Amino acid sequence: MVKPAPKPAATHRVRGVCPHDCPDTCALEVTVSDGRMLKVAGAADHAPTAGVLCTKVAFYPERIYHPDRLLHPLRRVGPKGPGARFERISWDEALTSIAERLRRIAAESGAESIVPYSYAGNSGLLGYGSMDRRFFHRLGAAQLDRTICASAGAMGYRATIGASIGFDPENVVDARLILLWGTNSIVSNLHFWRLVQEAKRRGARLIAIDPCRTASVDKCDQHIALLPGTDSALALGLMHVLIRDDLLDHDYIVHHTLGFEALRERALAYPPERVAAICGLHTAEIENLAHAYGTTRPTAIRTNYGINRTAGGGMALRTVSCLPALTGAWRDPAGGVLLSTSGNYPVNEAALERPDLMPKPAPRTINMSRIGHDLLHAQPPIKALFVYNSNPVAVAPQAGEVVRGFARDDLFTVVHDLFQTDTADYADLLLPATSHMEQLDIHKSYGHLHLQVNQPAIAPLGEALPNTELFRRLARRMGFSEACFTDSDDDLCRQAFDWDDPRLAGLSWEKLKADGHARLNLPRGAAPFAQGGFPTPSGKCEFSSDMLARAGLDPLPDFIAPREWRQSALAARFPLALITPPARNFLNTSFANSPRFLAQEKSPSVLIHPVDAATRGITDDHTVRIFNERGEFHARAVISDRVRPGVTMATSIWWRKLSPDGRNCNEVTSQELTDMGGGATFYDCLVEIASKDEGPGVVATSPA
Repeated sequence: MVKPAPKPAATHRVRGVCPHDCPDTCALEVTVSDGRMLKVAGAADHAPTAGVLCTKVAFYPERIYHPDRLLHPLRRVGPKGPGARFERISWDEALTSIAERLRRIAAESGAESIVPYSYAGNSGLLGYGSMDRRFFHRLGAAQLDRTICASAGAMGYRATIGASIGFDPENVVDARLILLWGTNSIVSNLHFWRLVQEAKRRGARLIAIDPCRTASVDKCDQHIALLPGTDSALALGLMHVLIRDDLLDHDYIVHHTLGFEALRERALAYPPERVAAICGLHTAEIENLAHAYGTTRPTAIRTNYGINRTAGGGMALRTVSCLPALTGAWRDPAGGVLLSTSGNYPVNEAALERPDLMPKPAPRTINMSRIGHDLLHAQPPIKALFVYNSNPVAVAPQAGEVVRGFARDDLFTVVHDLFQTDTADYADLLLPATSHMEQLDIHKSYGHLHLQVNQPAIAPLGEALPNTELFRRLARRMGFSEACFTDSDDDLCRQAFDWDDPRLAGLSWEKLKADGHARLNLPRGAAPFAQGGFPTPSGKCEFSSDMLARAGLDPLPDFIAPREWRQSALAARFPLALITPPARNFLNTSFANSPRFLAQEKSPSVLIHPVDAATRGITDDHTVRIFNERGEFHARAVISDRVRPGVTMATSIWWRKLSPDGRNCNEVTSQELTDMGGGATFYDCLVEIASKDEGPGVVATSPA
């Protein structure tokens, strides 16, 4: 008898959204067969994605079905740290243990000795901050100041423009001059790069302003290779030339700006000769760039958060964002400046996060960029840490202190993640998290103007739970009786936006859920500030900011030198300026445990200019130690003129346990904070480099 052929597997497609901390926020089409994800593609009907994905996300099934996925709750047995061992327990045991410990700690030490630690490992509005915030607010836990990436630049930009709003990215195709200022778009903003390339085909000139010759720089017409942390000085030098040579839009300045005369006086103190010395440039580069900027229309500046990671990071974004108002570049739809589009979205954070649940007075705030220091020195001491959407042992600055803090025997630590990360090695309890393929979420973007819904494509693997369900269950176990803790994920999506806002006209949660994505109700081809109307207190672009003055800061743009450069003795001992931008195949530490991408990255590496390498006797592929007073890590030397003399670059962020020496670049980065916004200063970092077997004390050139 012939057996009937088996029925073909039922195959269908599910709409999803990439949840990683990237401005592109791509729309996905996930192919599923018999409950298993087969492949991921970019959605062709979503204009920003246009059917294209980065390599990392294109291979997403490898991440979902990685053999190291956490599938069950685990309890540590034995010591904390690398090589930590865990045993399987039930969810009931895990939740009971967490609730009992949190109650006891709150009773004995106060609830603000409990600290949540999370960031944008999941950038969906539910996964990033909803039920979790409600839980910790109700508990009375310490608040976390989430500063590690963007807070300095966001504050500087807001002081000038009023909100995270810039030109519509889709309009950049019509620009005639595009300044890519501190952004490696090919790596970190691929879909904007596609639009930039279209602008170039139409005749636009591309100028990259970056300390290193990146993949994006290779495709540009000109490279301005300034020293790290000198962006605000360059912007002031451009202003000086624009004012001196009267390359200004006087009508726009009179009607739509505040504080021009004070800015004029400040900028005239930064002639090109002075700025060239600060930035390590030629005077002619500054003169020519200013004339190109002042005589070309439309002109667009695309900047990113790399320039906000030094002592003057907030001021850097503030100063750069003043430029378009001087020349009237905002009059053109393809003109102005863009840092983030996130300020366009009417997110209802209060409804999602419920800050009204917090006790009064409000609990203390812990700055996530100083978690190493605070775990060791905060008073009252931190007694419990709940980590999700983040991997602080790998990503937080000055890792030596971070590790010592996490290794405390008296610290109760819970980690909720997809994998046993470096941070998870220090957990008392390790909880399995779902990926976005296994949960519902709703997304805004900081690189385009579309709302999107992420539908779960597959059932959760093992016993994994999304953040929302984890904190729902914990709230019940803690006896929290407020009705908000019974809200479903569907309820949370409905609460996420102010659906009556004109920018969402014609939209509702139900319609968005059915359609998958929709553009905000903002006119296409429009210039947001052509007629002024800035969302600042004055309604103008604020060259002089009362908000900054009230905070005790300089109300005018200025140059704040990198903190470590100001310490001459330190700069003599550690003469190389280290920057640590993302590796092409990693996104912070996401994807950094993928065999495919580890093979492509090969090993931790550090780029050294041939002059600096020769001075130190370092050759290609030589294992070197990169060190300063905070610590050291080892990497493979790559001798390259992609960095300038006095500057070195180590791509990041490697998992410590997957690095040959068990450390990464954050051994040497600093916990000092930015001028505004309390941000991290990863790129304000001086080091020395020597052979792995050589001690300190090497004489070399200083950053200049």
